[in-house]
Parts: sequence; structure tokens; C-alpha cells
Amino acid sequence: MTSSIRPLHADDLPRLSELFDLYRQFYGQAPDPALAREFIAERFTRKESVVLVAETAAKELVGFCQLYPSFCSVEAAPIYTLYDLFVCPEARRLGAARQLLLAAETRATADGRVRMDLTTEKTNHQAQALYESLGWLRDEVFYAYTRRLVPGEPAS
Repeated sequence: MTSSIRPLHADDLPRLSELFDLYRQFYGQAPDPALAREFIAERFTRKESVVLVAETAAKELVGFCQLYPSFCSVEAAPIYTLYDLFVCPEARRLGAARQLLLAAETRATADGRVRMDLTTEKTNHQAQALYESLGWLRDEVFYAYTRRLVPGEPAS
């Protein structure tokens, strides 16, 4: 299957919301179509991210990636964080994820970004193999840390 990759359009939001909900479920979240719809629509209307979609010849959306703009202070340059990459199960292993990654890289360079960063689960070996086949390097220098916060509560 060859997918065409293009930017998200407003009329894609219903299907993208479905895919985004499936993506969240892949990472252990309970199904929540309303939350998925609200979150992805906010990113789109506020222009807070760049979303690229994979579309079949039959005009069905089968995947997406979402890029968040950020900066690298050390390089004093803009970057993108590729936070979300998802292809629906029935369309996997047919090249859509590879096409999305390549299109994201093209978009990033066109937008003047000097780097793209992503994280993935340690157990997601299939994705890691794809990233490495496209020249992505596993960070061997830095550790990533995370801390859960409760909005409105003071630091402890």
C-alpha cells in the first residue's frame, strides 16, 4: 500500500480523533473518544503542532504523526519533537510509518528546524528498527527524566 502524506485538514479531524484515541490506547490509556477529539482539535485550531496524515488511494486516513515546535538552547536553534507516530493496525508494515517519518523530516527542514527528537518505549523494537533504518541515533549521552505533576498543587 502506498500512502500519500499531507498536512491535516479540518475535515480530517473526526477520523484523526479515532486514530488518536487508538494511539493513546496503544500506550495503555482507556478509550476516551471525547478527550481524543478535544485534544487533537485544540492542537489544530491553536496551531500548536504540525500534524501530517497518511492517506490511502481510497482517501482513508490510516496514520499520522504530530510534531511539536521547541528549541535547543545549546544550539540556539529551533527543533521539532516528534511526539506521536501511529499507523492503524490493518495498515502496518506497508510503509506508511516510513513515509510519515520522511515527510516529517522534509517538513522540519523546510521549517528551518535543525533537529528532530523522539522517544519510544524500550520494548517497541519494531519502531526502533524503523527509526534506525532511517538514520535516527539512539541517545547514548543524555538520560531523560520525567515527573508527574498535579495542576494547581505546589511542588513538594
